Amino acid sequence: MKRIFLLIAVVLGFIATKVNAQQQPVRFGMKAGLNMAEWQGETVESAQGLLDLADGNLNRKMREGFHVGGVVSIPVAKGFEIEPGLIYSQKGTRLVGTLPIERLDLLNANATITNKAEYIDLPVMAKVFVGEGFHIFGGPQLSYLVSNKVQVQAGAFGFNAVNTEWDMKSGFRELDVAVAGGVGYRFANGINLSAGYDYGLNPIDENGSFKSYNRVAKASVGFSF
Repeated sequence: MKRIFLLIAVVLGFIATKVNAQQQPVRFGMKAGLNMAEWQGETVESAQGLLDLADGNLNRKMREGFHVGGVVSIPVAKGFEIEPGLIYSQKGTRLVGTLPIERLDLLNANATITNKAEYIDLPVMAKVFVGEGFHIFGGPQLSYLVSNKVQVQAGAFGFNAVNTEWDMKSGFRELDVAVAGGVGYRFANGINLSAGYDYGLNPIDENGSFKSYNRVAKASVGFSF
């Protein structure tokens, strides 16, 4: 894993050096924003069918999170850039519902189960500018799972009676491969706004038997120097 990231870093550094030698500007920047993450796939769809049998007591929800990190915009030709990045990103999914016990209906008893997956993303985006500032981007992304926890919350009347979490990294795939893309606008002062989507290509578990994949919608704001 470390060798993969090191090799990519060396290649990108070589590209940046060549670009500098040609006196083309390289932009360094930071970005941060909101994540809306979930799992999709055959296993999740089957689970949804079971949830439907529970008369709507449980529902799948997106997990809210954030991302933050740095990027390097490397010009290759007029209107075309390569932008690698190193981003901390929160992913996962969530189940929310009421407890199916008639005697507890008046208590509004509820439960929430959240998968809290934390990744380090290494995207390499190709950016094509269409007009002044507006651009579309897309490319591959490698993600390394640094932490994976499950949180369980349950309570009534708006108060939590249960709030616990535990590590659950074992059995989950450490390296996630995805394609990412989106649209953005870069202002003349260096401020960047973008919206994108990460589409995971491999199952999240090590053996590939749990046919579910990471999906993340992102909204970002950044600044290029």
